[in-house]
Order: sequence, then structure tokens, then C-alpha cells
Amino acid sequence: MTAMAFAAAAAAGVVLLAVGFVLGRIAARRGPRAADLDLGTPVERATFLTLHTASLAAPPLRAGLTEDTARKAARRLRPLLGTEALCLTDRSAVLAWDGPGEGHHREHVMEQVAGILDSGRSLSAHTGCADVACPLRWTVIAPLTGEDGVLGALVAYGSRESAVLVRAATEVARWVSVQLELAELDRSRTKVVEAEIRALRAQISPHFIFNSLAAIASFVRTDPERARELLLEFADFTRYSFRRHGEFAQLADELRSIEQYLALAGARFGDRLKVTLQIAPEVLPVTLPFLCLQPLVENAVKHGLEDSVNVCRVTIAARDAGAEAVVVIEDDGVGMDPAVLRAILLGERPTGSGIGLSNVDERLRQVYGPEHGLVIETGVGAGMKVTLRIPKYRPGVHRTVLRPPDQ
Repeated sequence: MTAMAFAAAAAAGVVLLAVGFVLGRIAARRGPRAADLDLGTPVERATFLTLHTASLAAPPLRAGLTEDTARKAARRLRPLLGTEALCLTDRSAVLAWDGPGEGHHREHVMEQVAGILDSGRSLSAHTGCADVACPLRWTVIAPLTGEDGVLGALVAYGSRESAVLVRAATEVARWVSVQLELAELDRSRTKVVEAEIRALRAQISPHFIFNSLAAIASFVRTDPERARELLLEFADFTRYSFRRHGEFAQLADELRSIEQYLALAGARFGDRLKVTLQIAPEVLPVTLPFLCLQPLVENAVKHGLEDSVNVCRVTIAARDAGAEAVVVIEDDGVGMDPAVLRAILLGERPTGSGIGLSNVDERLRQVYGPEHGLVIETGVGAGMKVTLRIPKYRPGVHRTVLRPPDQ
């Protein structure tokens, strides 16, 4: 996705500079006005005005093409082009009109737009308006495109035939299309994140839920108070894991969920599970991707206890490292063959094999960059140590998809 986003941004820059140059040439012919601020040459002033106006039109378009966003954008796009009127459409209707002439021109717009919806090519023609007082004599229709083809059209109206208007309207339509493509990328990214979180929720094994409830039931008669406490832990754990809002959480909330998970696991395994927490208070407010640590702790418990008859020691440590918080989850269980681990992180293992490790690794790389993937030390019979480095002050998302490094 990143490559597409960079290409879109580059195209947007080229489009804006092109429109600025065209309008700058127009302004240069007309000459400077006394009221204008001293911002340089006429070309420089026109370019600045173009970029400023475009920056105001971009935010609505990044939300997609709707009546509301089209109306807000049209108010900015018409001054950008300097046309008498401008309208934006989707494939079926006029979404917004800015300027005069709407009363008798709007009903004919979709008839004119129909031709470009299939061809995807701009066209210009006389409006054929019979009203002598109407200034809309010439129209330029340019397609608005997205990943699925032509989404609609930008229709610009002028008082006379103009090659400059044709070029400018076409370039602005391309710029609008770039914003709409970025909006589609944002929606795609949201769907991907939601799918990743659903996958992590699916990782919460039905066997774990069954075993937790069975362990709680075993205390109902012998230790009712502990059974009550475990039920509350179970309720809080499932409520947090299946929450429906937010891609990020504070480290304190993630650790609280892990404590609840370990309390439930401890009810099942008893003295076989030994847990050590070493948490620096100053890193508790650090933000990290939601449901990021629990799959790693579950992996440590699974490989430390379910695949062994020995006591398992799990250590969870979080320390301050300047601009980063370093989280380490370590167990002394059966470990894993490094070749198998590498295949899991590369997505070459069957579904369900280490989904927690690969999912968390990919999400960290997408959010913070390739240098912040999981660092895993393991070997057969040697336990496993998983290290995460979470930047404290970098909430931005990088949509770079990279292969995990060799372990």
C-alpha cells in the first residue's frame, strides 16, 4: 500500500504544480494588482494561492465522494479553477453545484456526463444554453477515477471556449482522483486492521475458555470466594479482548488484561505456572497496538506448560529505554526450531500455526516500521525470548509490508 500512497502523493504534487503554473501564466498576463501582498512574482503568487486553496479542498475529499464532501470541496475547487460554475457528480447524480446557472443546467448534467463514465476521457463542448443572461457558455467534463474505474465527474463551466480551462479542469480532476484514491486506501487500511484484530480474537482458544470455566467450576464448592474472583477476571478479560473501538491501547491496559489471563491460566495449572512481572512505572502510559502482548504471553504459556510436564517460568518485563519502551516476554519451556519460527513469520505455515506471533510481528512493522518487528531468540529445549521495542512518541502508521528478517 505504501508504494501506491507515495505514487499518489507524487502525482498530487505534480498536478498542483501544473495547475499553479497554468494559473500563474494567466495571472502574469493580467499583471499584478496593488492590493496583492508582496509574495513575489505573479507566477509565484498564483502558485501559492493554488496550493493554499487545494490544501483546503483536500480534507473533505479524503473522506470519499459523498454529497457532503462534494459540497465542501466544490466551494474550494471553483476558485481554484476560476470558473463561473462547477459541479461534482458520482455515476448516478449531481452531488454538489457551486456558482450560478444551477436552476436550468443541473438537470442536463448527467446526460452530458454519461459519455465519459464509459470512456474515461475528458470532453468539452458548448452548453447550448438559450438564456442570453446566463454566463455558462462552455463546459469541460473530466472523469474522477479510483481503483474501481470512473467514480464520477468534475464539470467546469466557463463563459467562453478556452484551452486553458480544458487543461486546468483535467489536471484538477486528476488531483481530486488522487484524493479519492487515498480515501480508498484509508478505508482499505481500516479493513485490514479490523481483520487483523479479528484474527487475534480468534486466537483466544475455545479450549482456553472451556478450561477456564472448568477451573472456575472446580472452586465453586471448595472455595466460593476464589471462584467469584476468577469469574470477575474472566468477565473483564473477555470484555477487554472483544472491545469494538480503538486500534491502540496503553501498556497499562494490556498488562492488566495479561494479569487476568494469567490468573485464569494459574487456576488451571496451579503451582506449575510461575510468573514474574518487572514493570517500570514510567512506561505504563506508552501506547501500542491493541491486543499486542496477550498472544505472546499465551504463546509462552502454551509452549511452557501444555507441551511439557515441568514447571514453567514466564517473565514479563517492561523498561524505559529513552525514546522507546522495551518489553520482553520470556519462558523456559520447550522452545522452537528456528527454521519453523522463520516459516511462521514468513507466513509459510498453515493457518493456526503461530498466528499470534506472525500477526503481532506484522502489525508492529506496519505501525512503527520494519526495524520494530519482533526479535525472537529460541531453540529446541531452550525456551523462547520475545522482545518488542515500542517508540513512545510515534503514533503515525507506515503502510510498508516487508518480509520479516532472518532470525
